[in-house]
Amino acid sequence: MRTPAGYACLAVAGLLALSSLTACANDAAGTTADSGGGGGKGESVKIMVGGLDKLIYLPAMLTQRLGNFRAEGLNVQLLSEPAGVQAETALVSGQVQGAVGFYDHTLDLQVKGKSVESVVQFSQAPGEVEMVSDKASGDITSPEDFKGRKLGVTGLGSSTDFLTKYLAVKNGVKVSEFTPVAVGAGPTFIAALRKGAIDGGMTTDPTVATVLDEKAGKILLDMRTPEGSQRALGGPYPSSSLYMQTDWVNGHKETVQKLVDAFVKTLQWMSTHSASEIAAKMPADYSQGDKTLYAEAVRSTLPMFTDDGVMPEGGPETVEKVLKAFNPNIKNATVDLGRTYTTEFVEKAGK
Repeated sequence: MRTPAGYACLAVAGLLALSSLTACANDAAGTTADSGGGGGKGESVKIMVGGLDKLIYLPAMLTQRLGNFRAEGLNVQLLSEPAGVQAETALVSGQVQGAVGFYDHTLDLQVKGKSVESVVQFSQAPGEVEMVSDKASGDITSPEDFKGRKLGVTGLGSSTDFLTKYLAVKNGVKVSEFTPVAVGAGPTFIAALRKGAIDGGMTTDPTVATVLDEKAGKILLDMRTPEGSQRALGGPYPSSSLYMQTDWVNGHKETVQKLVDAFVKTLQWMSTHSASEIAAKMPADYSQGDKTLYAEAVRSTLPMFTDDGVMPEGGPETVEKVLKAFNPNIKNATVDLGRTYTTEFVEKAGK
């Protein structure tokens, strides 16, 4: 008879096998980029991304496609998991050296006894959108209507799960009064919305653009811009970032500096190029056959990104406030925000 731990081991093994296959595909994609892509000779680093094709994490693949990793003498292997919480798991288990995911995981991990820090901040807003199905749109007009509903998140314990719970609690709905459903993103999210498996849910582009194009749902809350983040969350919300275990950062500062230099070059490049130019650099299959719609999705997401990798002022405090609203572990703990991120490397980037 298998124990729960046995099942967990099998699940992890399956996820790692899937990630390895994804990594091979990503390496192949990177080497076909106009600028030479990734896969260059040099120091090897594995980075797990909480969904490589999600536009909130666009700087990861774009950095490889622009050849910025290789220019820094790095051989970066990008792997992919469907949710940020799985990228977090891969990092703390030592399977990878870095994770591209939401900054909020650094706070969550600290209260669990893990020292993890963001070394470059990609964004100043969540880049997330709360959507409702066409069928439920007349009944769900604000988070106050979440009670009794099934709401899609990428994964339980993910940042979409965190934000959904915060929006509910902020608007008078207890976390026990609605049901979060792990539906991933892309086709699985859209199918769940269409079939009524969820009444609404939180997702990102390009899923948002596809849902709207197919008229499968409508936007309830848009947090793709700093203004949207301010309205929904009360301040800037640093989300996508490269975070790493603090001990590894301290022991590999030269490598971390090269990684940050590469990402900051990408963020600066993004700030001076159009959505269409950015979309054209990404793997062809990311557009799913509709380049115009994909470019529009990039355009809608661009406002969330920083142009220098610096943590936005007041951002960590907003994230702490959000997590303390519903997470009992963080609510009753003292979080040292200064240990959840470092500006040491972004301050030196480009110099």
